[in-house]
Amino acid sequence: MKILPLSCTILALLFLSCSTPQSLPDQILGNFEDDYGIRYEITNHAFTMRPNSIYHIVEINNDQQFLIAQNDANNKYDPELYTRIDWVNFEDMQPFQWGFCISAYNASSPDSIKSVKNINREAPKTGCNGYPFSRMKPIQS
Repeated sequence: MKILPLSCTILALLFLSCSTPQSLPDQILGNFEDDYGIRYEITNHAFTMRPNSIYHIVEINNDQQFLIAQNDANNKYDPELYTRIDWVNFEDMQPFQWGFCISAYNASSPDSIKSVKNINREAPKTGCNGYPFSRMKPIQS
């Protein structure tokens, strides 16, 4: 058995703890504008609502179509708390390809919002806590 130097072990642990275990579907990666005119940049590491709300992704659940993110320390609302963002794919709703819902936004831990049940993807006009999902269309950055 080969033993790695301590610096390599620490770097490997840091990399593993900072990586996101799943990737978001290609359809929701990129630059978007919602039906309210708000612009977004979405990567596998951050969900950014322009101009200055950043949500650092800590978990992605593609099977149940949600992500959990830690609110940036500089966000105006609920800094450093946790947000759950659910999504739904659309068919025949061009130019909108998908929609999202902030189903929880001020949780003290990621685990506390994994079992949120207030989402109905079958009714995107009211399925986000009684409100519509924000519809997203791709844009050039």
